[in-house]
Amino acid sequence: MGGELANALLTIERLGSVFPLQSNYFFSTLEKDEMLFFIKVQYLSIFLERNEHISKKNIYFAYENTTLNDYRMKNILVIGSTGQIGSELTMELRKRYGNEHVVAGYIKGAEPKGELKESGPSAMADVTDGEMISEVVKKYDIDAIYNLAALLSVVAESKPRLAWKIGIDGLWNILEVAREEHCAVFTPSSIGSFGLTTPHTRTPQDTIQRPRTIYGVSKVTTELLSTYYFHKYGVDTRSVRFPGIISYITPPGGGTTDYAVDIFYSAVRGEKFICPLKKGTLLDMMYMPDALNAAIMLMEANPKRLVHRNGFNVAAMSFAPETIYAEIKKYKPEFEMEYDVDPLKQSIAESWPDKMDDTCARREWGWAPNYDITRMTQDMLKKLSARLKP
Repeated sequence: MGGELANALLTIERLGSVFPLQSNYFFSTLEKDEMLFFIKVQYLSIFLERNEHISKKNIYFAYENTTLNDYRMKNILVIGSTGQIGSELTMELRKRYGNEHVVAGYIKGAEPKGELKESGPSAMADVTDGEMISEVVKKYDIDAIYNLAALLSVVAESKPRLAWKIGIDGLWNILEVAREEHCAVFTPSSIGSFGLTTPHTRTPQDTIQRPRTIYGVSKVTTELLSTYYFHKYGVDTRSVRFPGIISYITPPGGGTTDYAVDIFYSAVRGEKFICPLKKGTLLDMMYMPDALNAAIMLMEANPKRLVHRNGFNVAAMSFAPETIYAEIKKYKPEFEMEYDVDPLKQSIAESWPDKMDDTCARREWGWAPNYDITRMTQDMLKKLSARLKP
């Protein structure tokens, strides 16, 4: 074993010369299982020798991810499976884990349809009914819950009591079930958890959070309550702070950042886009495939590596309305846009970060987006055009 470990350490030294800051941090915190350690490092050494044309940085991140994200869920319940994120997350989880292992949770009036209904099990799962959630968890032997039940930011402002009932009272019910049935829980937070007094540029992971919307207040409470259940009862709670999410499958549904989805619909349909936000309003955005990957990667991450657990900043791109408009015009030269500012949406947007610092997510569980604004725009126009084709 001594000689093998010497070779492993030689490889580490070699890596350290390529990217010293990352490798020193990473290798100094590895688990001390010598055999697993040796196998992984030797594999990387061989890979480096045979693939010298591949970026060393990309190899490093690929290696890091094999160590950070090696946990697997067994049976998953997606609450809010017919919603903006849930409908796509459920299908992505079924691709990765098998249809029979992912239950689509829904409420009356928002039942699964089409492929979502036909591809796997579904069950009524109203977060306001703790007993109902408990029965579903027991029936399907659930060990991981994605809690996506919530009202979007603008809708929540018109229905604050309902927003709290679903977002916080519902979360309490889920956490109680998770405590009793030993489930892990993912409940997304948002850039809405920040406020006007938060640093807006490279917003730190740990910083002041003083939102002035019920949506934001509920998201901060979500982070704190989830962390409380982890420390108090040992419930495996995890979450990310999602930026605005852009999708060609799920239509916009009342969020402050939904203009960034609406604008693509207008472009594809040949319509003039009326922008509800002022020129220069910067906001963090993310393409849906990256958002889905973040939600799954975090739940698959080794819990021993997680320092923050709830409320990880995750970022991909930051842009203002005129930036995404100019990007679309590269492919739709006749496309037009004008401004008609919505005071409520503008006030909410101004309280949110321009761009978050997601260093902690990258270090603790290997987060990295695949789409920038250019690649996202190309894919959105292509996929949405096909989807809206008569």
